[in-house]
Amino acid sequence: MTGSAGGVVAAPKHATHTNSTAGAARIATAFAGAHAEGRAALIPYVVAGYPDAEGSFAAACAAIDAGADLLEVGLPYSDPLADGATLQRASQGALAAGATFDSSLALVARIAAARPRVPVVAMGYANQLIGGADGRDRALGLARAGVAGVIVADLTPDEGAPFEAVAVEAGIAVVYLVAPTTSPSRRVAVAARSGGFLYCVSLVGVTGARVSLPPTVKRLVREVTAVSPVPVAVGFGVSRPAHVRAIAGAGAAGVIVASALVDALGPGGRDIASLAALVTTLRAATAR
Repeated sequence: MTGSAGGVVAAPKHATHTNSTAGAARIATAFAGAHAEGRAALIPYVVAGYPDAEGSFAAACAAIDAGADLLEVGLPYSDPLADGATLQRASQGALAAGATFDSSLALVARIAAARPRVPVVAMGYANQLIGGADGRDRALGLARAGVAGVIVADLTPDEGAPFEAVAVEAGIAVVYLVAPTTSPSRRVAVAARSGGFLYCVSLVGVTGARVSLPPTVKRLVREVTAVSPVPVAVGFGVSRPAHVRAIAGAGAAGVIVASALVDALGPGGRDIASLAALVTTLRAATAR
């Protein structure tokens, strides 16, 4: 998992941090709005193109209308290493339905135009977003689509400076991740490099709805929040209002819910009402 290795991450050689971008400012506004209301920000996740373009657009809008403060959009990929069975199934379903990177950008642009108040954060993988170059074309494409930030799940700050540089050019934030296995010194270094927010993985493993979260998650949230200059959002395994209450109560700035929402869409991926109902319930649990 990104951020799990030891050592200290050097500062990027370029002068401007992705937390100084316009996209990061939009993200900061969303977190500040939730904080002013005495709650954590809720960040639901949808898979671009699942079950198809229209279905994913409907799911995105429903999640926003039901109470999302930010929206994470997963970009379908053939080898999603950090994703558990639910998100892998949805990604494969999207690809089978014809989803491509370009069609995902078109969907993001449509969401951003329809619900401009809520920042969209894209999530993908290094080979998909950067490949063997610096990722400039992909970063600029994301920015044109209206993305405020991007999570590259398998990109570490050790290798991320070139992509950060093009992200600054594009005006979007690069969100890094820390895990329970990330050493205290490395948490500080990764947090210092993250733009928009810091993604705190709640458990060791892949995504997927869990019945319960690790008993150490509250301590993890407090420790990571104490050293992060950007808001900390917690994801992986979060599926129930009790999980959201615990994470918000521990001081996290945001809570990310993914697999549980895809599950709520049902076997065919079209139960928008159930997804909206779950988002509404989760939003109510964000109060501190």
